[in-house]
Amino acid sequence: MTPSTTTTSLPLTAGSWELDAAHSSVSFSVRHLGVSKVRGRFTDFTTTVVVGEDLASTSVAATVQLASVDTSNADRDAHLQAEDMFDVARRPTMTFRSTRIAEDRDGWRLEGDLTIGEINRPLALSLQLGGVEVFPGDGRVHAGFEATGEVRRTEFGIAPGLPTVMLGDVVKVELDLQLVAPKP
Repeated sequence: MTPSTTTTSLPLTAGSWELDAAHSSVSFSVRHLGVSKVRGRFTDFTTTVVVGEDLASTSVAATVQLASVDTSNADRDAHLQAEDMFDVARRPTMTFRSTRIAEDRDGWRLEGDLTIGEINRPLALSLQLGGVEVFPGDGRVHAGFEATGEVRRTEFGIAPGLPTVMLGDVVKVELDLQLVAPKP
């Protein structure tokens, strides 16, 4: 569903929506040696979505535990957690806080601040609604969203000395989130 040009709110009931973690994912991909992509995901994350009466009063916040990185390779995951990469001992989380949600031609643009450790940078995500359905398992309304964007690892102090020919600087992020409507 694509919003009309006059939409000033999300097509969701106002209130705090819960994350359905079993049907959600936070994943990424980055170039390795410039010839292929390494793909991974984070398995431990939380999201708070408060839908307001309009876009200006709607907010999104998320926290990702960096130690939950999973690239299907235990040695690589351990290296990603190390001091020269994520440095999870000093920087255990990555957080996002929305500052603005605006319509664009394909859905919405979710703007906010991404923080890893002491470094905070703006991040814009393209946001699309996959649909809204009542889930027979719980009788509640569920909404699915996909958000995509890009971050530069060196801007967040992740492997700053590693040449981009070894590990690409641009990290593509993809969020598939299923949210559950507030209880009536």
